[in-house]
Amino acid sequence: MSNRAMSFLLLLVLAHGAQAQVADKKVLTLAGAQGIVEAALSAAKSNQLRQSIAVVDDGGNLLAFVRMDDAQLAGVQMALGKARTALMFQGPSKGFADRIAAGQLNVLALPDMLPADGGQPLVYGGKIVGAIGVSGASPTQDGQTASKAAASLQ
Repeated sequence: MSNRAMSFLLLLVLAHGAQAQVADKKVLTLAGAQGIVEAALSAAKSNQLRQSIAVVDDGGNLLAFVRMDDAQLAGVQMALGKARTALMFQGPSKGFADRIAAGQLNVLALPDMLPADGGQPLVYGGKIVGAIGVSGASPTQDGQTASKAAASLQ
C-alpha cells in the first residue's frame, strides 16, 4: 500500500475518533433565560406573590435573576439552591425533599442542595438545558410559579 493510501486511511480513522469525542448540544441563552424569568414574574404577579427567581444553565451557573420588590432576602440564595437542586437531580427540587422524607438521608451529604418545592429543570428537545428556582412564598406556590415558567421554554 502506498504512503498516500496509508495517510488517507490514518486521516479517516483519526477524523472518526475526533467526531466521537465531541457532541453538538443546545444551550440556554441569556435571552431564553430572561424569557423564563418574565414568565415566572407574570405567574407571581397574577397570584400577588413576591418571589426571587433564578435561572441557571446546564452547569448550574447563574444566567438570570430577579428579586421582586419586597421579596424576602433569604429567597435570593434559596431560589439559586432550588434551581441547582433541580438541575442536579434532573427533576423537580421537591423530589429531593421527598427522598429525605422517605428516609434516604445519604442525599444530605450533597453540598448546596435545597430540599423544597420551587425548582424545575428546563427541558428543550428532550434535553435539560438549565433549571429555574423560585423562592419567597410557600413551597407549593414557589413550585407552581417555577412549573409555569419552565413550561414557557420553547
